[in-house]
Amino acid sequence: MHVPDGFINAPVSAVAGVVAAGAVAVSLKGARRELDERTAPLAGLVAAFIFAVQMLNFPVAAGTSGHLLGGALAAILVGPYTGVLCISVVLLMQGILFADGGLTALGVNILDMGVVTTVVAYALFRGLLGVLPRTRRSVTAASFVAALVSVPAAACAFTLIYWIGGTTDIPIGKVLTAMGGVHVLIGIGEALITALTVGAVVAVRPDLVHGAKGLAAPLKLRVDGELVDAPAPAREPAPAAHRPTRGLWVTGLVTALVLAGFVSFYASADPDGLEKVAADKGIDKEAKEHATADSPLADYGVKDVSNARLSGGLAGVIGVGATLVAGSGAFYVVSRRRRTQGEAGTRTEEKV
Repeated sequence: MHVPDGFINAPVSAVAGVVAAGAVAVSLKGARRELDERTAPLAGLVAAFIFAVQMLNFPVAAGTSGHLLGGALAAILVGPYTGVLCISVVLLMQGILFADGGLTALGVNILDMGVVTTVVAYALFRGLLGVLPRTRRSVTAASFVAALVSVPAAACAFTLIYWIGGTTDIPIGKVLTAMGGVHVLIGIGEALITALTVGAVVAVRPDLVHGAKGLAAPLKLRVDGELVDAPAPAREPAPAAHRPTRGLWVTGLVTALVLAGFVSFYASADPDGLEKVAADKGIDKEAKEHATADSPLADYGVKDVSNARLSGGLAGVIGVGATLVAGSGAFYVVSRRRRTQGEAGTRTEEKV
């Protein structure tokens, strides 16, 4: 759902940019409460993983494909404020390096794909957990529903922005119907990817999932065909705050590299939901060529590499690496500032 340059007029794009910048500023402040020395590297990994999965367009209807937006996944794994930052990093890398999503439309894309999806998904996720039992299955089920709803919500948000500042005169009802219909289908794919990923992480490290905080499900054993609580271990495991995260980080990185470097070659080549609706309804009449259309990595391929599989794979690996470095660096700085402020507060209390 990356909005190109030219879909939205300059004044509305500028306003969207200002609002998006404000949302990022608020998220930077809020992320200080969500990130620490353990979760900052994992947040960078989440951004890189979302970048990789966004390369995997899946077919949803005749001649139309969809891809992960990622707002729900990021918010549930690392928190809503950090989630907005994760999607913003991904969109920035895609826009600058791969000519995907207009640079003048970056604010629109951050609002639509980052803020709307994250806020809607996390609010619904927390609401569902408030009425469901505090179990791992509930976390997975709530993540499915939250992700499912977040995609058509983003489609409606784009329609609203287009109604205010669209550059072509298209009846807004037709745009809303077309965008809503196809993105409900895309939402199913989003929900499956999100639930599978959240479920996998919760199964092995629930202490690292922001949305699963406080989740404590006792280990079960099957005895004579019945499930019973396992006896407490003789030796208490290491506190969650001190358990190493290296294994999960390496597994996630390898998965992202495989998805972007190899599996992406088999992704659907059909236009995504927004591209299809834009072509069918004439929204793209004023679309402009991307400012970095001639960049070495434009369109997710390495310039001058003739082999399509190798070109796309290298571009994917480079994208994962660049997103990981940019995201991890930003999140480290945010978490570092939190620790610095905490130490300053402690020193002040000691003086008093």
